Amino acid sequence: MDIFDILNMIGGLALFLYGMSVMGDGLSKMAGGRLESILERLTTKKIYAVLLGAGVTAVIQSSSATTVMVVGFVNSGIMKLGQAVGIIMGANIGTTITSWMLSLTGIEGSTLLLKLLKPSSFSPVLAAIGIIMIMASKSESKKKDIGGILLGFAILMFGMETMSDSVAGLADNPSFTSLMTAFSNPILGMAAGAILTAIIQSSSASVGILQALCSTGALHYSVALPIIMGQNIGTCVTSLISSIGASKNAKRAAMIHLYFNLIGTIVIMVVFYGMHNFINFAFLNDSANAAGIAVIHSLFNIGATLLLYPLSNQLVKLTEMTIRDKELDVELEDDPVAIDERFIGNPAFAMELCRAKAREMAEVSREAIDTALDVLVSYDADKAKEVVRLETLADRYEDVLGTYLVKLSSKNISQADSQSMSIILHSISDFERISDHALDIVKSAEEIHTKGLSFTPKAKLEVETLCRAVSDICRLTTDTFCNSDGEAALHVEPLEEVIDTLSKKIKENHIRRLQQGKCSIEMGFILEDILTGLERVSDHCSNIAIEMITIYENDYSTHEYFRNFSAEEQDLFNKEYEELINKYPIGKQDAIMNV
Repeated sequence: MDIFDILNMIGGLALFLYGMSVMGDGLSKMAGGRLESILERLTTKKIYAVLLGAGVTAVIQSSSATTVMVVGFVNSGIMKLGQAVGIIMGANIGTTITSWMLSLTGIEGSTLLLKLLKPSSFSPVLAAIGIIMIMASKSESKKKDIGGILLGFAILMFGMETMSDSVAGLADNPSFTSLMTAFSNPILGMAAGAILTAIIQSSSASVGILQALCSTGALHYSVALPIIMGQNIGTCVTSLISSIGASKNAKRAAMIHLYFNLIGTIVIMVVFYGMHNFINFAFLNDSANAAGIAVIHSLFNIGATLLLYPLSNQLVKLTEMTIRDKELDVELEDDPVAIDERFIGNPAFAMELCRAKAREMAEVSREAIDTALDVLVSYDADKAKEVVRLETLADRYEDVLGTYLVKLSSKNISQADSQSMSIILHSISDFERISDHALDIVKSAEEIHTKGLSFTPKAKLEVETLCRAVSDICRLTTDTFCNSDGEAALHVEPLEEVIDTLSKKIKENHIRRLQQGKCSIEMGFILEDILTGLERVSDHCSNIAIEMITIYENDYSTHEYFRNFSAEEQDLFNKEYEELINKYPIGKQDAIMNV
C-alpha cells in the first residue's frame, strides 16, 4: 500500500461520509418532520416506542440524530424519560439498516442478476437519475429531495468501493496483519471501535469502514466482533455531547443510551466469550465479509433490546441514581416558549416546532385582545392583570421565534417550509402588536374606571358592537393562521373594511353627541384612543391574512393585492362587505367602500 492508496482511501472515506450526509438530509426533508411528529406523539407504550424509534432511524439513517432528538424532547418536557427508553432501543436497531445496504458491495458472482445487484453496476444509474432530478428542479421540491437521496446513495456506495479498492493491498502487509491480530483482544478491539466511532460520531459510518476493510481478507471475525461492540459504545458520545447544558432529565436520557449499549455490550461479550471457552466458535478464525458484519451488528442490537427491554424501568432508575436530584438544587422552571436548539440539525422538524409555537403565540394574542375587550365593556382588575401577563408572553414568543427562525434560515429547507418560515416571520410582529394594543385598551379602561367616567348608553352599544367585530376578526385571523388556510384568509379583509367603517361612524356619532353636550371632551380623547387601537388591531389582522394569501399565491406585491381585483372579485368582495355591515348595526351606515 503506497501513498496513492492512502490518498484514495482518504478520498473514499470523505465521499462515503458526504454521501451518507446527503442521503440522510434528503430522507429527512422528504419526511418533512412528519416522522418526528409521530415519534413525539405515539410513545405511550414502550413497544410502540421501540418500533417507532427503529422506523424513524431507518428512514433518516442516523441513530445519533434520533437520540439527539429524544434528548431534546425530554429537555423540552415534550417526552417523559420512561418514553425515551424504547425510542433509544429502537434507534439502535434501525441504524443497522445502513450496514445491510453497504453489504451489497460484497456481492460476488458472474451471473447477470448478481452483477446487477452490485452497487458498482447500479450506482452510476442512480447518480445520473439523481443529478437530472436535482438540475431539473429550479426550486426546493420533493423531486429535488428524491434526487438528493439517489445521488447521496450513489456517492456513499462509490466511496465504499473506493475505500475497499484502496485497502486491498493491505492483505499482504505484515504490519497491518499484526495490528489486526492485536485487535482480536476483546478489550483492545472494543476500545478501538469506541474511539473510531466517537471521533466520526456515527456508528453506521464506522461499521462501513470496517466492512471496507473486509476486502483485504486479513480481517477475521475474532477482530471484527469486539470492534463492532466498541462501536455501539462510541456512538453514545453524540447524545452525551448534546445533553451538555440541558435539564437533568435530558442528561438522564443521554445516559440511558450509554447504559443500554454499555450493559448490552458487557453482558453479550461475557456470555459469548464464556461460551467460547467451552464451545470453540470456529467462525472467529474465518475472514469477515460485509454481510457477516451486518449480521453481527443487527444481532447485537436486537439481542441487547430483547435483553434490556424488560428492564427499561430499572434503566431509568439507574440514570436517576447516577444523576441525582439534590435537595437544595432548585432547577429553573421549564420555559414554555423556548425551542430546543438541538432540533436545528433537523430543519424539517424544527419548522414543525416553530409552526406549533407560532400557533400558540396566535392564541395568546387572541386571548389578550378578547380579555382586553371584556375589561373595556365591564372593568375587572384580575382580567386587566391577565392582559399584562399575556402581552409579556407574546413579547417572549416573538423574541424566541424570531431568533430561532433566523438561525434556521441558513439551513437547507423545503419550499413548503420556506413559505411557512416567511409567513411566521412576517406574522409574529403583527401578533405581538395586537397584544400591545390589547394592553393599551386595558389602560384606557383603567382610566375610565379610575376617573369614574362612562360612555353614554348609545356610545356603549356602539363600542360593544365594534368590540364584537374586532373579536371576530381576531378569531378568524387566528383560525386562518393556525390552519394555514389561504382561502379563509380572503374573508379577513372585508371584515377589516367593515371595522374601519364602524369606527368612522362612531367618531361621527361622538362628535354629534359632543355638540349636543351629551359627552365630555375628556371622554372623547379616551374614545379616540380606543378606536385607534381597535382599528390597528384589525389592520394587523389584515396584514397577516394578506401575507398568507400573497405567499401561497407566489405574489409578493402585498400592498397591491386588493387593488388588482377583477370586476368579479370586486363584486364578491362588496357582497361580503354588505352582509357583514348588516351584522354589526350601529345605525345608518355609509355607502359601501370600494377597495
